[in-house]
Amino acid sequence: MLSLKAQCEALGVNRTSLYYERRTKDETFLEEEIVKIYVARPFYGYRRVHNDLKNNNVITGLKKVRNIRKKLNLKTLYPKPNTSVPNKEHEKYPYLLKNVEITRVNQLWETDITYLKLKIGFAFLSVIIDVLSRKTLSYNISNTMDVELCARPLREAIEKYGTPEILNSDQGSQLTSLEYTNISKENGIRISMNSRGRALDNVFIERFFRSLKYEDIYLKKYETLSEAKEGIEKYFNFYNSERGHQSLNYKTPDEVYYGGESSLRDATA
Repeated sequence: MLSLKAQCEALGVNRTSLYYERRTKDETFLEEEIVKIYVARPFYGYRRVHNDLKNNNVITGLKKVRNIRKKLNLKTLYPKPNTSVPNKEHEKYPYLLKNVEITRVNQLWETDITYLKLKIGFAFLSVIIDVLSRKTLSYNISNTMDVELCARPLREAIEKYGTPEILNSDQGSQLTSLEYTNISKENGIRISMNSRGRALDNVFIERFFRSLKYEDIYLKKYETLSEAKEGIEKYFNFYNSERGHQSLNYKTPDEVYYGGESSLRDATA
């Protein structure tokens, strides 16, 4: 078997370009792994992130983790005075949806956070959907993952569409903070939270995120945050008003959400 040097000479390829390509690929993989940990545990400092990577068999240096977090502007979230308490002390709420049949709009909303890879860095997206109609009610995109990332779309959805009976989410630190949960309490919304490790409890919004990424993000390959905001707004409009859903008998979310009882019967028949 030819050595790498011999293979490069035979093909007329500069060996340093292969090393550069490998380093770039490894760097991208490491960035994505660090962002995944940040989305799940934004209260972790770089040392804990490094330890999580090691536990997942991703071997890298502590300094490398710190530099990547700085490059991507991933800042550890600390509780603000008089507005929250440390994450481990946040109140957790029971899962209220076991054996519950969803039969009407605004009976159940779901919310969650995902990250979007841009050409230069990452962005974070928080979305609220109505489960029966699959309609996306509100969203927020930011390059920082703080409580306002989630609080703003919840306030906007309530202002525009009223209140749901139940709001379901995972147990992320933003979604368990007093600043966030008080919005639901003040509006008489029952709070439901997934059990730890039960991603399928929020299956409808996870399906939406998958559709968004495969039908828009991965195809458009947005470079900047402003470009992503503009493009994703167009996708949300398409998703709500043009994209038929098989589970809704190929009606759109808007048709079901605004269509009343007859639309519901047609969509679920």
